[in-house]
Amino acid sequence: MNYERTQSGACLPPFPIHPDLADDLVAAHRAPGSDRDALVSHVLGTCAAYAYSDLATVATIMSRVGLENCACVRVAQTVDAMFIFSTAYLVQSRCGRVVILCYRGTEPTTLGNWLGDADVGSDSIPLRAGDETVDIGVHCGFHRNVRATQWSVLNELQSALEGRSLHDPETRLPNAMEALYVTGHSLGGAMAVLFALSLAGTPALAALAEKLRAVYTYGQPMAVVEPKSRVMDAVAAKLFRHVRPRDIVPSLPPLAWGQFSHIGNEYSFTDGEWMRSEKTVEQLASFREIPARCSHSSSTESDGRAHAIRWPSTARTTISRRCARADASRSLATKDDSSETNDVVRVATRPWSLDIPEKPNRTQNVER
Repeated sequence: MNYERTQSGACLPPFPIHPDLADDLVAAHRAPGSDRDALVSHVLGTCAAYAYSDLATVATIMSRVGLENCACVRVAQTVDAMFIFSTAYLVQSRCGRVVILCYRGTEPTTLGNWLGDADVGSDSIPLRAGDETVDIGVHCGFHRNVRATQWSVLNELQSALEGRSLHDPETRLPNAMEALYVTGHSLGGAMAVLFALSLAGTPALAALAEKLRAVYTYGQPMAVVEPKSRVMDAVAAKLFRHVRPRDIVPSLPPLAWGQFSHIGNEYSFTDGEWMRSEKTVEQLASFREIPARCSHSSSTESDGRAHAIRWPSTARTTISRRCARADASRSLATKDDSSETNDVVRVATRPWSLDIPEKPNRTQNVER
């Protein structure tokens, strides 16, 4: 397990973007059933985008957004043979009242990440609420990556709950954690959902679960299957999924690999703003339905522009074979899908502009 800790410094003008961000995050999502919050989405979307960077960058950006002098922890575990590439960032406000847990998504150039995404398999999470215990089926590869760093993440959150600094656990802060937010892009979004479900469905973690305010995901694939439960419904009410037009990832894994579904509140980027979706994204039947050019962009460019990159050739070949085996095993396909998995996946050149609330134009300076 790889641990890194740091603390950001104060910002120079024109930063911070949101001067009273800790207060804003504590105030947001207090009431059950709260609607999506544009400011929260901007902050969490920025964190999810920069999670593909290093610890120092994440700390600097979150300080510029509004959490000056924040403590930042990076917990990572890599096991190539098991397709585990799990990276989690925890950002704690200087006052201690707010903690953001952010999972890194799939790295385009890492073959093991792609194989982990393709490793659907069979796994489950027991969700307990009172006398009710329900085992829900989950995506095996996603769940494995959550479990790889889960206990380390829980230890950090427990320290925050006790009012300890994540930069220096021996230091006491003025306040204990009051608000926990969980976020992630792509694979990171799926991991965020599975972590929240595990947290809410474990009675021993009730004290932490009570602090969970909301889960915001961006371009998140499907991660759970039926049956539903009271715990799943409770988490779904706090989940805000963001889906961009022509993004194929929220429709995956394909039905040929097993029946998966989305939970929570879905928002789509329409006419330059995020709008509540009238219809939830449906699961793709098979990889044969993927268009020649598909998008997995988190950019909010008005014209939808995004530069294209191709999957590593080794990933295309190996995933193609895994697709064929999965389809054949379910008698839903009889041929190799190699021609279909050569599709171009477009990745945004400006992923940090996931959502811009109605603030002055200086929000654009985050990318500098």
